Amino acid sequence: MNETQQMPGETPDQSPDSPNLDFAGSTPYEDYVKADVLTHLQHLRSDDPGEMVFLVTTQVMELWFTVIVHEWETAARALRDDDVPTAVAALKRSVRELEALNASWKPLGQLTPGQFNSYRGSLGEGSGFQSAMYRRMEFLLGEKSASMLVPHRGTPRVHAELEKALQEPSLYDEVLRLLAHRGYDVPAEVLGRDVAAKYEPSPRVEAVWTELYSGDDSSDLARLGEALTDVAELVWRWRNDHLVATRRSMGAKTGTGGSAGVAWLEKRATKHVFPELWTARSHV
Repeated sequence: MNETQQMPGETPDQSPDSPNLDFAGSTPYEDYVKADVLTHLQHLRSDDPGEMVFLVTTQVMELWFTVIVHEWETAARALRDDDVPTAVAALKRSVRELEALNASWKPLGQLTPGQFNSYRGSLGEGSGFQSAMYRRMEFLLGEKSASMLVPHRGTPRVHAELEKALQEPSLYDEVLRLLAHRGYDVPAEVLGRDVAAKYEPSPRVEAVWTELYSGDDSSDLARLGEALTDVAELVWRWRNDHLVATRRSMGAKTGTGGSAGVAWLEKRATKHVFPELWTARSHV
């Protein structure tokens, strides 16, 4: 066979070691990733070129929320089964995902007020505050509030998912139940609390973490505590990066969804999730 002859199944510009380029329908990549769907979800409402950056970055954030919720739900299930290695592995993956999520603020953090104002009106009353998947993240962190279901009453599936997440133990609730199962003195009122309510710090839970961290810091529970602390730190950084990006782009103006904007974000940025993991360190 000379060099110009084709092997069966080859296209004229394809050598035997090239990837297959000939498919009867859509590509297997498209069938799995749905890239065509993802890249046609951007429906701009202004002529400003910066709106595409804002919209795509926000959509990417929503995808990261989805992944992180999956990881934390995986960790919660593992903790119910006293499977700390699986829980820690999921938490560690979520740390890398939180880092990627937090990096999403970089394209938005350099917006000038003029640039943001050029398409801000297109948002109407829209606000990240209304993100259902972000709310599920917050619920898993113990930041529960039944009022946060109200914006989603018009979307039954989303509302039902949030209602379920509200009524289920948070990730931190599962951690404290595991500590009690392992023999630590977690108070009954914490173990039996209304899990649909926001978690409030407990001095006795702080004492449990103090005891745990005063022991073998290579134990599986100490590693769990550190994985949770990594998560909590990045959640705090997310809130602070959100605050800085908002302050740069719109100053102290009212938020698009009617919130107090920067003032509300400043209040949020002072709070830590898994609070006793932070305060116990002062007593070790």
